[in-house]
Amino acid sequence: MTTLFTIPISSTGGVIVCSNPSASDKEKNIYLLTFTSPKDNRLTPTFIDALLLALDIIEHRYPKGVVITTSGIAKFYSNGLDLELALSTEGFLETWLWKLFRRFLTYPMPTICLLNGHAFAAGLMLAMHHDYRIQNPSKGLLCINELEFGVPLQSPMMSIFREKLTPASFRDLILEAKRFGGPESVKAGLVDGLGGLEEALTLIRERGLQRKAATGIYGTMKEEMYRHSVGILDSHAANLAWREQLEEKKDRAQTDALKAIGAFEKQRSAKL
Repeated sequence: MTTLFTIPISSTGGVIVCSNPSASDKEKNIYLLTFTSPKDNRLTPTFIDALLLALDIIEHRYPKGVVITTSGIAKFYSNGLDLELALSTEGFLETWLWKLFRRFLTYPMPTICLLNGHAFAAGLMLAMHHDYRIQNPSKGLLCINELEFGVPLQSPMMSIFREKLTPASFRDLILEAKRFGGPESVKAGLVDGLGGLEEALTLIRERGLQRKAATGIYGTMKEEMYRHSVGILDSHAANLAWREQLEEKKDRAQTDALKAIGAFEKQRSAKL
């Protein structure tokens, strides 16, 4: 395996390593990005900046090919956000997280997420913005667990699952906070296959992915394919306004409901 470049993640002493995982001269345009940001690859501003820089370097300094992402931490692909840091960092969602999701969703080369371990919450969202996913068959769970700790998902977090999953799988993932092991993930359509790096390379070879970006329109095709999600990622202020209007509507409906309940209870008491 040949190392092409490394990028430090200053906040954790971590690093992103870009390497070529194949010994074949014909596969030098397969790029493996391995991120190691202790203890569990949280999606912080410095982590995201480093990952975006790595994608930029590959796009502008190397031949078009295929990008694989994985973790150098055996237990986790990514454990999602550092919630306290995300809430205290002004503009975190639109400046960092939505930008990261959009970059992967529209990246001008095929992208494969190699899920070596757990991917929870925003870690799984990041995985879903890749074109393909391969999961460890015996270790690691995929889960959207915000329901369990009372943090509602915003529109850009939901959209990718709506586009890529069946309604039943979408329901189980979001409204049950179900945890998916490898075989269950395949059945639910969360991943394309099970295995490790060799299986990811096999997927690339069998599908001829190294050549797909050659014409220069791969990213454009994805922009059109996922137009709905791209639009939501680009509409942060509008999404917040929609949510505010919806909450106001719910408040009015609750007020009317309580009035109706009060009238009903008063009428029932009078009859007694």
